[in-house]
Amino acid sequence: MSRARRTLSRPAWLRVYRLTGLLSAVSVVLSIIFTNLIMETFSAGINVPGLMVSIFTPLLLGTPLIGIILYKQEQLREANSRLERLASTDWLTGCLNRGAFTAEVTRLLGQPRTYGAMLVVDVDHFKTVNDRLGHDRGDDVLKLIAEALARAVGADALLGRLGGEEFGIFLPQADDKAARKIAETIRDAVARIGLVFEGRSYPLSISVGGATFEGPSDFRSLYRLADDFLYRAKAAGRDRVALSSAA
Repeated sequence: MSRARRTLSRPAWLRVYRLTGLLSAVSVVLSIIFTNLIMETFSAGINVPGLMVSIFTPLLLGTPLIGIILYKQEQLREANSRLERLASTDWLTGCLNRGAFTAEVTRLLGQPRTYGAMLVVDVDHFKTVNDRLGHDRGDDVLKLIAEALARAVGADALLGRLGGEEFGIFLPQADDKAARKIAETIRDAVARIGLVFEGRSYPLSISVGGATFEGPSDFRSLYRLADDFLYRAKAAGRDRVALSSAA
């Protein structure tokens, strides 16, 4: 039983217990009603033995079956949820993958009277990190940076890994001032990561390009503008933010 409990989350078990109890109660009530109707046909109505049979028969036969069916249903529900998460999550960093990030940003851009900002983040000199420390250590760096970005942007933002060492951040309902503040916050958060390997410290930095918008927009246009300003940030010396407004 302990192994079975570990296969479902606590909320899922609560749903199984509640629905099993509810459906068992309903089956008992229906059993009593039907038994009484049958007994009235052949006698004066349901008696004590008939009442006991009408109560315990569905409890002994129906309740276990209901519980098993609901348990299997919750297993399937949670398995589907895990598959959906795997399909939308970047395997390395735990961020949204490019497809899921694009789809969710597109959905938000389709809402009426929306405004916000798109940030494109690129790790500076990441090839050097891979060359000096190895790709395994480079993967660790990407994980650390993703964690720093997630803490800095908060729960309302969307964070996705767009590919390689590039991340995308969508900030719904953020104006120019808020977007710039968050961009500087994530730049500072990455700079504070203390990467030490074999007794040597390796500084990390990111460049951030961004575009704010108010009114109708689309993912491709917004990303293209933010990416253009990312290259401006890199051309200006890296470890900095370049932000522009979009219509």
